[in-house]
Amino acid sequence: MSNFPLVTLIETVLGKGQIKGNDNVAFHCPFCSHYKKKLEVNIQSQHWHCWICNAKGRKLPILFRRLNADRAKISQLINLLEDVEIRPRKTSTDTPVLHLPEKFRPLWIFDKSSPEYRNAVHYLYKKRNITIEDILKYRIGYCRSGEYAGKIVIPSFDANGSLNYFVSRAYYESDGWKHKNPNASKDIIGFELHINWDMPIVLVEGAFDAIAIKRNAIPLYGKTIPDILKKRIIERKVKTIYICLDNDAKKQALETAEYFMANGVDVYLVDLPNDEDPAELGFEAIQKLINDTILLSSDKLMEQKILCSL
Repeated sequence: MSNFPLVTLIETVLGKGQIKGNDNVAFHCPFCSHYKKKLEVNIQSQHWHCWICNAKGRKLPILFRRLNADRAKISQLINLLEDVEIRPRKTSTDTPVLHLPEKFRPLWIFDKSSPEYRNAVHYLYKKRNITIEDILKYRIGYCRSGEYAGKIVIPSFDANGSLNYFVSRAYYESDGWKHKNPNASKDIIGFELHINWDMPIVLVEGAFDAIAIKRNAIPLYGKTIPDILKKRIIERKVKTIYICLDNDAKKQALETAEYFMANGVDVYLVDLPNDEDPAELGFEAIQKLINDTILLSSDKLMEQKILCSL
């Protein structure tokens, strides 16, 4: 890493650092004394933040003063920073704006004269147990024509109500292309608009799974947890997580469980029966499974990891 003298000086105050990439160096946090290096310092922007206790700031001299570093080191720091080119952080404007499909039609606006509308609603009601309340809550729609013709479209919105992703599912069995998703990053928080971070979080694979659980469920849109979601859970100090992934994602579920347990989060690993997912089980059955799941211990985690490796 460039700015080696600056890193060396910071290490005299914070101890040995760990280079993380993108000009970030991780240290043990002196404010919460977490056993892992969770205080990250960006050498270019000077921003520093602990992912455990949320201690943060925008200037390194302030960090040094909070740690009662001697004046000589603070003066040396200021002199070194004069030689550092400060690069601004990327803003949300750097991310391409995502739009719903051009032919998207909301399903909460009744159109009983349309066979396509009736078929889409029939699929949701009869095959997916989706109610009109679900359609309204998640702003579910469909497409009669265009690139997503014959497909249900389920959008996801961030905390500000902006679209951050969507998925689609064919409502005709004859459709050879069952799923079609946008060419967009999955490093997002699914259904973030509906999440209460002060309550237990349920992690599931897909949008239909999250809708089936109804309360505080986040779809991963896959089997691995996005980095932004990992950080948000730690940053918001979530106390309890239920991991409810399909059985073929057992390895990923255990890795996720181990990560959060190491960060002080209570983890419950929900065991789904007969290769069924939450959407197939339905609300009452999946809620009973969640309520009956016991807290995952370190010993049980190790046992599950051994069984998974066999």
